[in-house]
Amino acid sequence: MKRRFIQCDVFSSTALKGNGLAVVVEGADLTPAQMQDFANWTQQAETTFLMPSDRGGDYRVRIFSATGEMRFAGHPTLGSCAAWLHAGGIPQNEGCVIQDCDVGLVEIDLTGEAPAFEAPQTRIAPMPPQTRNAICTALTIATDEVLNAVQLDNGVLRNVIELSNAARVLSLDAHAVSKPAFNGVSIIGANGAGYEVRNLTPASLASEDPVTGSLIAAVACWLHGVGRLTAPIVLAQGTALGRQGRAVATPRGNDIWIGGHTSIVIDGHVTL
Repeated sequence: MKRRFIQCDVFSSTALKGNGLAVVVEGADLTPAQMQDFANWTQQAETTFLMPSDRGGDYRVRIFSATGEMRFAGHPTLGSCAAWLHAGGIPQNEGCVIQDCDVGLVEIDLTGEAPAFEAPQTRIAPMPPQTRNAICTALTIATDEVLNAVQLDNGVLRNVIELSNAARVLSLDAHAVSKPAFNGVSIIGANGAGYEVRNLTPASLASEDPVTGSLIAAVACWLHGVGRLTAPIVLAQGTALGRQGRAVATPRGNDIWIGGHTSIVIDGHVTL
């Protein structure tokens, strides 16, 4: 059966410089096995499948990496919204889209310069010393280079190490912490008024993710929680891969919004 298929580029104002997302617009009657097979075939960081929502959302989305289903992910949220609107979706409420996914209803604000989603709640805990030491040893990071080491969980558990500057973050070899020995390894460092971010063990089969909205959302929630996010900041990702990923984290009271540009690259059909 032919189904509407849209390929998006997310978190960059320049097409092909963000993170690609494959979207099957008509996914309601596909089985989880069919979704997983197609996601594995696309070899994208994530592939999403849209269907009607029965919980008050404008649409429901199921998100798959090449290896399994995910409860939430950031660039699939903005990309799925862009694809749904491009395919003719009309929001229930002007200026915002309500996405139904496994973590619940997620609001996407359409009124700004770029769409932005409300970051889900993030559980924050100190990183166990043995985990920090193993990551630092593999990446040849000296103990005195580490400013902070935390575990952040907003549906995916991430081990986040903060270094003093972006140049040091970009110097690291992603292959040194390859899976399955390591999981959820992310590194950040200050880059002027914002941060450089790297996700070195993504859910996809790649060694590094070009742009990871859920990671950026988790980092932004942590920064806000410790009083370091009081105004909008730009988080860059994908630099080491030749990409130009940019996400804007904006505090609004106790909430954090993660915004980024999207582009429609392919609009066609696939047979599933």
